Amino acid sequence: MKTEFHKYLTVFRKQRGYTQAQLADKLGISRSTYANYESGSRSPDFETLERISDILNCTLDELFGRQRETEEGNHENLCGGYTETACESVTPYRAEGEKSRRQSKRKLLIGAQDFRYLRERNAYYVDKTQFVEQFLDSWYQVTLITRPRRFGKTLNMSMLAEFLDCTKDSEALFKGTKISKSEVIDEINQYPVVFLSFLNVRGDTPHEMIQQLTVALQGEYARYYPIINAGTLTKEQKRVFDQNYLCLCQNDSPEEKAGCLTHAIADLCQVLETYYNKKVYLLIDEYDTPFIAANSGGYYSQVRGLLAGMLSSALKGSSSLEKAVLTGIQRVAKENIFSGLNNLIVCTIADPDYDDCFGFTEDEVKELLAYCGMEFTESIREMYDGYRIGKADVYNPWSVSCYAARRELQSYWVNTSENSILKDALGERGRSFAEDYDKLIEQGAVEAEVELSAAYYEKPGDAALWGLLINAGMLTISEKIDENRYRLRVPNQEVWKAFGELTSYYLRKRESMSFFSEKYSELMDQFGISKKMVLSTAENNIVSSRMMSVIQINGKLYFQTDKTFRKYRQIVQNPNVSLCIDNIQIEGRCKEIGRPLENNEFLQKFQRCFPDSYKRYSLLENEVLFEMTPTYIERWVYIDSVPFIEIYDVSNEEYRLDEYKGR
Repeated sequence: MKTEFHKYLTVFRKQRGYTQAQLADKLGISRSTYANYESGSRSPDFETLERISDILNCTLDELFGRQRETEEGNHENLCGGYTETACESVTPYRAEGEKSRRQSKRKLLIGAQDFRYLRERNAYYVDKTQFVEQFLDSWYQVTLITRPRRFGKTLNMSMLAEFLDCTKDSEALFKGTKISKSEVIDEINQYPVVFLSFLNVRGDTPHEMIQQLTVALQGEYARYYPIINAGTLTKEQKRVFDQNYLCLCQNDSPEEKAGCLTHAIADLCQVLETYYNKKVYLLIDEYDTPFIAANSGGYYSQVRGLLAGMLSSALKGSSSLEKAVLTGIQRVAKENIFSGLNNLIVCTIADPDYDDCFGFTEDEVKELLAYCGMEFTESIREMYDGYRIGKADVYNPWSVSCYAARRELQSYWVNTSENSILKDALGERGRSFAEDYDKLIEQGAVEAEVELSAAYYEKPGDAALWGLLINAGMLTISEKIDENRYRLRVPNQEVWKAFGELTSYYLRKRESMSFFSEKYSELMDQFGISKKMVLSTAENNIVSSRMMSVIQINGKLYFQTDKTFRKYRQIVQNPNVSLCIDNIQIEGRCKEIGRPLENNEFLQKFQRCFPDSYKRYSLLENEVLFEMTPTYIERWVYIDSVPFIEIYDVSNEEYRLDEYKGR
């Protein structure tokens, strides 16, 4: 159906204050691709649509021209008359006084993740309010729930916050839901709540991530700012609140913001407890996003202290906490955020807790499709069913909702950007994983050791990779065999299609890695045991070069230097260096591994190859040994008098031969 999506996209972008270039960067696409979206010459896929709606804080229906009701009950038409909808089964919101069967029919708001927004617009809602009762009845102070993306985590957290928050009036929103028939309804809007979403806390640099983290906390500080002048808080509490809020709002340096962020959540909880005379509920959605993004971006070590400190102080160091719930795709165990918590429950998809709260049951799917005038068929079950969470069999809620809206049985959930994480992980694994992976593809199921208690990047290994595939929704558990051993299977046809692409990539990668290994071994054999090479180091935009005696051991390069020398300081400051000789340039990363005397293999080879240098320097007290791990190598070669560049991308285990074309 023809839409005016491009016009609404332009309006929402301008309203939110983004340029085309800024929004393209946030989406991770080229600026020309984004410009084509706004010109109408190209349409984004569903994955990109959802990201656009998240960034612009609007629903997919609004992006396709749905009218949005204003507080006065009138229609706000953002584009001057365009009112086309995303799908014909969805009807526009109407003022209460207007009568017609079509007008009174509830809408299907694809992409809406705000509970109040959804309920106030009389949208179709698959009732998951049992989540509230299960959470309040739990004996655990801190709850961590891991589920695949798009399984309803954000909407459930929004619903929980709406129910608990004492600053809200939410009774009408829960009318007719399961929770309204429970005794728990008496607790509605009775507690102070801090609700944070880390969904967009990511970036290409530590500075960008810290800025996004600042934005996430800024909103809650702004929401509670009026209470500081109510006369209830101590002078010290007012000072700390003001200081934190000022730091969050001003354009301070990343270091200053990091110092404030570390204790900002705990400080806010303490202020709220004093003001309301009640302990605080802390809700953090997508808590693991910044950890994953920092690891992918290569700056994890620069923000790990901040992220771990902020969450640890809020969860372990705050006496103002009543309960906390965090959601994410996987557990972050490395930073000991949850260690020392005696009252913690981690609910993975293998556990029965909250098993019916995320994902649609078959009865819920049938009810939704009947409401949309559609039949439930075996094809729908084969396409979207198959997930086992705890003791519940559930469907992928995103895919089912999109199918109900578009009425086309196709893949909606699987996307290439998510698969990039899996591709990287698959490319790193060895022969043992390859055998089990082949069995999975051939038979549709496999028995394996699974690690669900830590993120893959923290604990790389076969068990953690199987855990990553489960947490990502690519596999599901069909049977528990032993403590950490499960029988796994691909859940449905939608995911099987993704495995086709993933397997094709994996086979190409394995072949490429095997070829690279051969070529790299040949290169190191030709390099030999030792070489005199030019070492280039850089510090504060100053590059220095000097001749070094280098030893090669098992594909890594070693050299020694005096720690009082400038080159030592440069390497410590910036461990990225290069070594050159004749037609070869080797780029890599250095690390100090002690004194030469402490490494017998190096010392023996160095003494044999460079006896004079050994006598003069190796036994000195200040002498230190560096190990360089190559990451990228270029070698110039001539084939039939034609110049070529051999490229060894060591980090990705890829080799290629490029003809030199000149400048």
